[in-house]
Amino acid sequence: MARLDNHLIMSDAPLIIDVIDNGGQWTHREWRMLRYLGVDTKIFPNDTPLNELREVDGLILSGGAARVGLTGELGNCADYLTLDVPILGICAGHQFMAGHYGGKSAEAPKPEFGAATISLVGGGGKIFSGTPDNQTVWESHNDEVTQVPQGFSITARSESCEVQGMENSEGDRFGLQFHPEVNDSEYGNTMFQNFINVCESARNGI
Repeated sequence: MARLDNHLIMSDAPLIIDVIDNGGQWTHREWRMLRYLGVDTKIFPNDTPLNELREVDGLILSGGAARVGLTGELGNCADYLTLDVPILGICAGHQFMAGHYGGKSAEAPKPEFGAATISLVGGGGKIFSGTPDNQTVWESHNDEVTQVPQGFSITARSESCEVQGMENSEGDRFGLQFHPEVNDSEYGNTMFQNFINVCESARNGI
């Protein structure tokens, strides 16, 4: 975005939204989804120094193996969360984000694997915009967020997991326990597009 004669000029350059690989099995699906939707995207391992990332418009923190989101350490993800761009955490990325901002995650009493039904809370916030109140998503987790951080609200839940989605009050930090990048998530494409829209609005100062 540029400024000319006190008017904002919207950039028509492709958005840059990169994916941080935390070792999840579907990281490449997240990258492919962004690419399919017209985003300039690359995958970076989570030990990439902050100063070696590209200048991005948004970032996705991928899933990972069991327990990795609970340790308080996930590569350099804590550094990435200092960036002033929208960030979406998926599965372990979601759990780590919650802990980083003061929430809590723990081993799930009822791990979820396969298709599950989630219900939106309070309309679902920005990521769930344009999707129905009840929908099918793809789960693969042994751990879950048990308490959202101060300043965050729950945007979706399921019968077995109280925090399937969360969003901060500033509207630039989002977490999803399930995997929107997997085809079995009915509205995963819409969720990614909604995140892209958030990143575009942030880039344009809207």
